[in-house]
Amino acid sequence: MKMSEGVEWALHSCVNLAWSGPDRAVSAARLAAWHDLPAAYLNKQLQALARAGIVTSTPGPRGGFRLARPLDAISLMDVVAAVEGPEEAFRCAEIRQQGPGAGAPAAHTADCAIAHAMTRAEMAWRRALAAQNLDEIRQQAERQAPEAPERLRAWLAAR
Repeated sequence: MKMSEGVEWALHSCVNLAWSGPDRAVSAARLAAWHDLPAAYLNKQLQALARAGIVTSTPGPRGGFRLARPLDAISLMDVVAAVEGPEEAFRCAEIRQQGPGAGAPAAHTADCAIAHAMTRAEMAWRRALAAQNLDEIRQQAERQAPEAPERLRAWLAAR
């Protein structure tokens, strides 16, 4: 399965918003500049997060984005669904019922074995994403780069 880069950008943005502090709204342009991303495209991801209730948006010159809830209440699946949408990754088109290989109609009363296997795999993937929250990601990021939160806050304050 291939996800858009917007998922990665949205996940990083959530962690960066947590590091920036609960009282600070950060604009899409500032969040984009931190990773040298196109602001307009990142803004689309942030708007998707806002529609999903993951972040809030405040308009105006001192406005920007804030987390709407704590990181431990946001799963990776929440972010993926907000950015990618809730649709299933695999859609069975029932091609087994087409062409000369279609066979007898009675053979099609059972679920398609391929669709069944793909659905099981996707459900396992979704459960794994739903089981991990962004606070766990933040903690791991801070173990890997303990200076990252302070570096971000200092960079935001300097501009």
